[in-house]
Amino acid sequence: MEVVIVKDARAGGELIADGIADLLRRKPDALLGVATGSTPLPIYDALIAQVSAGSVDASRARIAQLDEYVGLPAGHPESYRSTVLRQVVEPLGLSQEAFLGPDGSAEDVLAACEAYDKALSEAGGVDLQILGIGTDGHIGFNEPCSSLASRTRIKTLTEQTRVDNARFFDDDIEQVPHHVITQGIGTILEARHLVLLATGEGKAEAVAQTVEGPVAALVPASALQLHPHATVVVDEAAASKLKLADYFRHTFANKPAWQGI
Repeated sequence: MEVVIVKDARAGGELIADGIADLLRRKPDALLGVATGSTPLPIYDALIAQVSAGSVDASRARIAQLDEYVGLPAGHPESYRSTVLRQVVEPLGLSQEAFLGPDGSAEDVLAACEAYDKALSEAGGVDLQILGIGTDGHIGFNEPCSSLASRTRIKTLTEQTRVDNARFFDDDIEQVPHHVITQGIGTILEARHLVLLATGEGKAEAVAQTVEGPVAALVPASALQLHPHATVVVDEAAASKLKLADYFRHTFANKPAWQGI
């Protein structure tokens, strides 16, 4: 696992966008796994700026969704499908045919979960998966004590996650669904490169447990320690509880340019 400490969220977004741009130059039809929420927005903004400036061609890129609410009607503005289309797919100039996501409104949700895992595999697998992290250490919607071998499945959200996400529903927690479809930790670990961005002091404890704590189902993001190519990008606030912060700064400052992100 590589840990990169940056000045702020914008710097983190630009660093990760540079890595995505390099990937697209090597593999123009790369399958990019995207996360929702406010944390990854600087990544998408920076990547869209590069595409608009003509410094990278994303026209053949494909986009894969990490998770989806269960039960929201098709086209609901806060469904993650709508969010990803609005924030990533459309600004990059891609068509909906370039998009993969689970069907949270399916009558048979279990079948929809299995179908999405199969679709990811048939697409060749995710080349780079962007991740955020919850204050309790969850990734995707793999809440604490999720199996580290789990596949795409239905999960019940914790009350804290629903509280955290109420801001997207007019601060009304009653509008936040109780259930989601999420890529499981085992599914996430199959991506060729995992990139987690965390910003703000509120994520500091989760980051420290993820990076320096034991691998444990209680902190689902700690499973990144098992991945051969995982990058954790954090701003100074989110890095504030890392015991090895100075070492992480030193290693990144002396990293060979050819290694990339």
